[in-house]
Amino acid sequence: MRLQKNTSLALYSVLEFAIDPTRHIPAAEIAQKYEVSPHHLAKVLSELARSGIVESVRGVGGGYRFAGNARRITLMDVIRLFEDLTPAPNERREPSDSTPVGMALGAVLSEIDEIAKATLSSITLATMLRLIERQQGRPIGPVASPVDDEALQAAGAPAPRRGGRKAAASQPAARSRGQAARGGR
Repeated sequence: MRLQKNTSLALYSVLEFAIDPTRHIPAAEIAQKYEVSPHHLAKVLSELARSGIVESVRGVGGGYRFAGNARRITLMDVIRLFEDLTPAPNERREPSDSTPVGMALGAVLSEIDEIAKATLSSITLATMLRLIERQQGRPIGPVASPVDDEALQAAGAPAPRRGGRKAAASQPAARSRGQAARGGR
């Protein structure tokens, strides 16, 4: 699956906004970071705002900010805004499609496209944010809430350690006291 420039730019932008949803980021900052035309980026951000994934904040300190739910929005949700994923009947037709080799190759390539779509539909922005954190070796954005931690754990991320050794050591003791109060069970 090949993505258009607008689609890639939308994915980069949404992830930049999702890193810190409380921050208003000027479009010019993203345009400069990814070396794209501010005018071109404005069109992409306008579509993202229409969809409700980001919102525009006007005035001093304005810009755009993430307005969606990182645990629910998938990469495919963003891609669908910019790509027509239903191929026209004759779009992929090649002269060799009517041969046995062409038909077999076409079937394999179609299956690869379907696998790519399914994969992109299963990866949430929260999963991507966790990947970015792992690659940087440090937390990004604001401190995650316990709800965010649960969602990330459900996505396969390791559970964060809270409270240090003392808190962890006291948990079995608390469980034992509870068992003693219930008669040892």
